[in-house]
Amino acid sequence: MKTGRVIGNIWATRKADNLSGLKLLVVQPISLLDDSPVDAPIVAADIIGAGAGEKVIYVGGSSARSAAGSREIPVDATIVGIVDDQEIDASLINGKR
Repeated sequence: MKTGRVIGNIWATRKADNLSGLKLLVVQPISLLDDSPVDAPIVAADIIGAGAGEKVIYVGGSSARSAAGSREIPVDATIVGIVDDQEIDASLINGKR
C-alpha cells in the first residue's frame, strides 16, 4: 500500500466495458514522512468515495484489480482508504534509535 493525495478527476465517456461505473481520480503519490511528492501523478480507481485534496491509501497491481472487484478489471491502482491521521515515530526511521 502507498499514500497519495487526490489532485483531480478523470472523465472518460468511452472506456472498456469492465471499467463502467468506476470513478477515476488523479492521485499524486506522496511520502509518508512529510507528504512531499515522490513520483508522477497516477490515475486510480476509487471504490470508497474519496475527493479532491484528501490523503488516501492506494494499492497497485493484482491487489488493485481485486479491490476494484475482479482480476479482469484493467486498473493499475485502486484507492482503498482515506487517511484521517497518522503517527510516525521518527526515532525508528531507517533503524535510528
